[in-house]
Amino acid sequence: MDIDRRAFLASVGGLAMVEALDPEAKAEALEHYMMEKLDEDAAGLVIGGEAQVAAAAPDATIRRGAGNLFGPRGPADNRQMPALAPMSNTPTLLEFFEKRFAPANHVLQSATRALKTGMSEEIVLACLLHDVVLNLVKVDHGWWGAQMLEPYVPERTSWAIRYHQALRFYPDPANGYEYPELYTRIFGKDYEPQPHIKAAYDYARNHKWYLDARMVTVNDLYAFDPNAKVSIEPFIDIIGRHFKQPKEGLGNDGSPTAHMWRTMMFPDNPL
Repeated sequence: MDIDRRAFLASVGGLAMVEALDPEAKAEALEHYMMEKLDEDAAGLVIGGEAQVAAAAPDATIRRGAGNLFGPRGPADNRQMPALAPMSNTPTLLEFFEKRFAPANHVLQSATRALKTGMSEEIVLACLLHDVVLNLVKVDHGWWGAQMLEPYVPERTSWAIRYHQALRFYPDPANGYEYPELYTRIFGKDYEPQPHIKAAYDYARNHKWYLDARMVTVNDLYAFDPNAKVSIEPFIDIIGRHFKQPKEGLGNDGSPTAHMWRTMMFPDNPL
């Protein structure tokens, strides 16, 4: 993806605002900007057989939160709150993709690449889910995402999601991951992650599942193609085999993270 540096800086309040951010926040802001650009291009993308088209919500709608569901989307001169379809009484993961995550272009691209390059189904699932928590919260999204998904996915899947956030700052050419040139171009050569990111990397680098998280970063970095055509369809069977869909529906099942799903179900609730 080609990034207009001036447009990116303007989107986060200008150069002075970016320079005031710590390195982790800078990288998060850049990745979120790229994902928003992808989703703008993918407006009207068909997921699960239904076209998802953003529309303006009533002016009275004021959502309180930090994730994508709580902030305006679209070009800076026409920022809109997306109108959200009501969820069913027993929502599934696929329903969340249709009604809360759509168009989800980046994660669908990531999972598609993982599938085509022969990754295990657990890692394909990790690629499909690694950034969906950004609809709820943005800071430390690797940890939040892993926590939200742990009750429902294989342990290796949630582990890979947790540590992909830290590993993206550290090159591993032997396994196909170079330090993103875009990071250097946008933020300079002296870019240093926060201490907790370095500690997480050191831990993950010596873990038996290191390559699982590393493959998420590989398929994450190369999943920003504005011309890619993607769909949830190739992943329905993988979800069926590896995602523990509760019969009560996500958010209604009493798991330790059911409240996270409910927050995305009802982001307009005032309290």
